[in-house]
Amino acid sequence: MVHYIFRRLLLIIPVLLGVSVIVFVLLLLFSPEQRATVFVTDIRQLHNIQAVIKQHGLDAPFYVQYFRWISQVFQGNLGWSKTAQRPVLEAFFYFLPTTAELALFSAPLIIFVGMHLGTISAVHKDKPIDHVSRVFSIVGWSLPTFWLGLVLLMIFYGYFSGLLPPEELGIKASLFVKSQEFIRFTRINTIDALLNGKLWIFVDALRHLLLPVVTLTVVNCAMVMRIMRSSMLEALGKGYVMTARAKGADEKTVRTKHARRNAMIPVVTVSGYIFALLMSGMVITETIFNRKGLGWWWANAATQLDIPAVLGAVLFNGVLFVLTNLIVDLLYAYFDPRIRLG
Repeated sequence: MVHYIFRRLLLIIPVLLGVSVIVFVLLLLFSPEQRATVFVTDIRQLHNIQAVIKQHGLDAPFYVQYFRWISQVFQGNLGWSKTAQRPVLEAFFYFLPTTAELALFSAPLIIFVGMHLGTISAVHKDKPIDHVSRVFSIVGWSLPTFWLGLVLLMIFYGYFSGLLPPEELGIKASLFVKSQEFIRFTRINTIDALLNGKLWIFVDALRHLLLPVVTLTVVNCAMVMRIMRSSMLEALGKGYVMTARAKGADEKTVRTKHARRNAMIPVVTVSGYIFALLMSGMVITETIFNRKGLGWWWANAATQLDIPAVLGAVLFNGVLFVLTNLIVDLLYAYFDPRIRLG
């Protein structure tokens, strides 16, 4: 297993290098004045953009510009974001906790509820519970995220007079969080509330989280459920499952130990992809529920042609999906030891 992990880690290097080259090629599509904003660390530098162009040799050959740019990236300088009014890296860490909080609450529900429903549906194939589950998956997968989010808001925020509001916190909780009495450990409201021993802030944060989490779970859970059902049905028909039954293994052991473990591989792929999508910023969900996370920031950056922020988004998403792919490969090896020999 150690050798397999080492091989996979070595493969990351050329992939990340390729990602950086692609991002830099996209950068070259812009003028020197626009590219210079990627090297800016202070808003005052924008008043003398020609000096920045000269300093970083933005009229130099491609390879010279690339190495200067990648050296800036390794130093944490991704430019100045005009939408966030701060350096891109600083803005990234400012908006990340909101997105991470939503992902941390949504991803386990999407994955485990989808797996559980898919398993039940496969075990009770062609029975009423299977038909209900399949209808749920079709409806859930067909629902547009923005439509479901707006409907939930109209019902639980409009009709029930603010029962489950949008945004991140209520006015009272928001003011307390910004005060000197509240210590920001992670900038994730629910976690910081617990660390500060403020249960009422934790409950308030959960109220604001419920609708976006439900929206994401309903829409994305359907895919996990359908894949789990198909994979589980295939596994239940395999010879090793029939052999286990012939040896007298009880049905629960056959399903969990023999069938479900082998059915997990395609589900792991989809689950990793879903988690990466959640962490890369949920543009529609964050916009509808007015949660100022990465998706909300990058959507605004794109509409305002904030080049450093958009390139930062591309670079982050590239690295995120490469690392997610690595984790998925390691989970493959855990569920199927034969993969380690490949």
